[in-house]
Amino acid sequence: MSSLLDRALEKVVALPPDEQDAIATQILASLADEEAWKKRFVEKRDVIRRMAQEALEEDERGETQPLADLL
Repeated sequence: MSSLLDRALEKVVALPPDEQDAIATQILASLADEEAWKKRFVEKRDVIRRMAQEALEEDERGETQPLADLL
């Protein structure tokens, strides 16, 4: 366990049980969300790769604009 996580857990342990449960719920939801994003990216790897290639080709043809020009 990292020292930062260890320090955070020391603080959580000192809280009342209902607050500990609230923090645990947030942590578990965050981890589940992260896992869902990873799964989506793996499932869409070919689509993302194709889109990136299309973007590079558009840039090579001069069909893109600098981001600063769009803001």
